[in-house]
Amino acid sequence: MQPFIPPAFNLPIAWAVDFTLPLLLKQVQNLDGVVIKPDDVKLLRSVRNDRLLYFSNHPTNSEPPVAYHVAKTMGTRFNFMAARQVFDWGGGVVGRLIQSVGAFSILAGAADRESIKTARAILSQERGKLVVFPEGEPTSGENDNLLPFQPGVAQLGIWALEDARKVDPTADITILPSFVKYVMTGTETHLRADLHNGIKQIESKLAIDPGNRNLLRRFLAAGRIMLEQAEKDYHVPTAAEKDYDYRVGRVRHVILDNVAERLGLTSYDRKSDAIVKLRHLLAVLEMISVKFPDPRLPNPSPSDLTWAQRECQKAYDFIVIKPEYLLSRPTPERFYEWLARLETYVFGTTNPRPRVAHVFFASPFKLSEYYTDYKKEKKVTVERLTARLRSDTQALLDHALPLTEPLVRPYDIGDTP
Repeated sequence: MQPFIPPAFNLPIAWAVDFTLPLLLKQVQNLDGVVIKPDDVKLLRSVRNDRLLYFSNHPTNSEPPVAYHVAKTMGTRFNFMAARQVFDWGGGVVGRLIQSVGAFSILAGAADRESIKTARAILSQERGKLVVFPEGEPTSGENDNLLPFQPGVAQLGIWALEDARKVDPTADITILPSFVKYVMTGTETHLRADLHNGIKQIESKLAIDPGNRNLLRRFLAAGRIMLEQAEKDYHVPTAAEKDYDYRVGRVRHVILDNVAERLGLTSYDRKSDAIVKLRHLLAVLEMISVKFPDPRLPNPSPSDLTWAQRECQKAYDFIVIKPEYLLSRPTPERFYEWLARLETYVFGTTNPRPRVAHVFFASPFKLSEYYTDYKKEKKVTVERLTARLRSDTQALLDHALPLTEPLVRPYDIGDTP
């Protein structure tokens, strides 16, 4: 299996994607539209001829096609770094399609020299444009939260600037942070009915009697039963009931540690944060799947590989299910994020509901602002640049919060236990 998949831009296919983009967004991602404010459209067109490093949050699998829409609005083409496994979806059909519109593969956690070389070459070209997701994999699963940013994406931009200045000493790269906020479509009555139906199916599968609980408590009750079942399945002693977050944390660490142990990973750090562990395991599993040439990788059987991938999905479900997140702002979007995790854990799959994507942009800035300092203090400057990117993205997240309001009162779980 080919470890690296290069871009293979095909203009007729790109034109076809441009023409059918609204239909593709609806059919593949269930997106009813992408909203960009008129002033932001002007901003996008003002940087159309720049070398551009485009940053976006990454809560779902919908952000790459949303970024494609942004490029179309800008009047240009983007290149994309995509997880290597994506190129095998649909028997390779997805891979051939996204290659044709500028995507190339990246193996997270690997010394993927071809991918880094390609990214640098794209960005260093005049008018080159590259989309990156600094949260990396897995996707965050929560539109109103950000995962830690990985400093490698900032480093990549500086390397590309160095390459560009070997040809043109005045070359620069524009940095454009963006944020995608999803808003569910449909009336409040429709959303409530759909959520009630969704949680009813979960309750039926888990043998939960909803009684007279209100909607918020029903979701929390399903999460608690799911946790209790996982504690039983993974032989984790039940702690005090009030220590929900602690209990969830123990379960996800047990799941991840079990995977690392069964794979025989010697580089795995059992003391790491859960998201760091999950990133490590997903990177290893992806490298195994594509037969990346590294003798240090384990060689599990196909059944063990499938088991490990399924277990990592379960751990991910527990990482993103946080009661406080739902209780503090029970918007339709957060309810649906919880429902997606519950459906994935209970049924093994979920489908996105109809949404509209609103895209916001921070003020673009030039990478040259950091170049002189980088020459003096490389690590410190990369950290400072990464911190600015996260701060800009967080500000956009905060700005987008009022787009949607709670469906029920925060913390209102009623009187029925």
